[in-house]
Amino acid sequence: MNILLLGSGGREHAIACKIAESELCTTLFVAPGNAGTARERKCRNVDVNPMDFEALRHLVKEHDVRMVVVGPEAPLVGGVADFFASENDLRHVMVIGPSQAGAQLEGSKDFAKGFMLRHGVPTAAYRTFGAKEVEEGIAFLRTLKPPYVLKADGLAAGKGVLIVDNLKEAEQDLREMLVEGKFGEASARVVVEEFLKGVELSVFVLTDGKHYKILPTAKDYKRIGEGDTGLNTGGMGSVSPVHFADKAFMQKVEERIVVPTVKGLHAEGIRYKGFIFVGLMAVPDENGVMNPYVIEYNARMGDPETECVFPRIKSDVVELFQHTWQGTLQQVTLDVDPRAAACVMMVSGGYPEHYEKGKTIEGLEQVKGCKVFHAGTALGADGKLLTAGGRVLCLTALADSMPTALLTAYQELENVSWEGCYYRRDIGQDLLKMLV
Repeated sequence: MNILLLGSGGREHAIACKIAESELCTTLFVAPGNAGTARERKCRNVDVNPMDFEALRHLVKEHDVRMVVVGPEAPLVGGVADFFASENDLRHVMVIGPSQAGAQLEGSKDFAKGFMLRHGVPTAAYRTFGAKEVEEGIAFLRTLKPPYVLKADGLAAGKGVLIVDNLKEAEQDLREMLVEGKFGEASARVVVEEFLKGVELSVFVLTDGKHYKILPTAKDYKRIGEGDTGLNTGGMGSVSPVHFADKAFMQKVEERIVVPTVKGLHAEGIRYKGFIFVGLMAVPDENGVMNPYVIEYNARMGDPETECVFPRIKSDVVELFQHTWQGTLQQVTLDVDPRAAACVMMVSGGYPEHYEKGKTIEGLEQVKGCKVFHAGTALGADGKLLTAGGRVLCLTALADSMPTALLTAYQELENVSWEGCYYRRDIGQDLLKMLV
């Protein structure tokens, strides 16, 4: 069958590679894709905006597309699944992504926190404030212990969360978010919540609305600087699996979080056929036993976690997607590569603030031991590969151990360069220290 994948980043490149492996896929159209997806077998980039639903309709009908896989959050929050479901000429198309109501798990932090409370999902205590409630928000901040967590209610490209150590700074940030529109419309409302001290990890669930498969665990690194310092980014690297997420821990995740989440969606009549990203904090109790708490939900796969998780999936993902659409996900088995995966993101100098595009990328042909996923790349008029975003390339290595996977990724990184390129040199090191 012909399949359409929406998106243009490293996440979509990783998903595209796995879809293209399937014998069920004839041609994979990627809208709009990037220079990496353009080079993949079976893939064809199409210059269509994923938010232009009428253009998607034309593309799907023109090329007899039978399945649409939604990569980024914006089309989901915008209602792309509902658009296809409501149109007589499109409702037969299998859309892998939740309804607009389901996408509110990501589209509104306030909705997500309320959903967790309604269904008994463990999470941090919180309150939500609007522009007219700044003083109430400041009063609530003063009841909390540092550090202070402020989250823009809406979508902010993964950068709408602030963790502040100083109360006065937190108060000022809250004013800037609510009154001055620090994150635009996304921060018209702000969730203020208690800080949970522990280790972060990501758990991904594929669900048909009743049944589910839990994908490999991963940990990503959001801060621009080594030692998790500096500004938040879209992600500087990731590793999979997370060693402390053992059978006992994952049983808690499944029983306390995954099951009530899927059941809660069904109970509230929310149509959900796609991925649920569960951002977790593993918090140790007084005996040092790790317990999972939900930091956030996303309505799609994470980035750059996908670049580690999808290479470890051995099952035919198109078959998994078919069963997701049909509501028969319990009939298939999820096969996972036992090897470890490590990926490191190469970014433009200056990112996540001002950076220049159009830099010539050199040395990719020398990379042999890694898979290179493109995030922000484009082909120049002369055919040269150029930077076209803040996060540019992601190199992923698979190996029998995490130290070897990380070593391989970093060795291969040395082959690639462009003017001003930057990457963190400490991805995964915090987890390796825990193993000692």
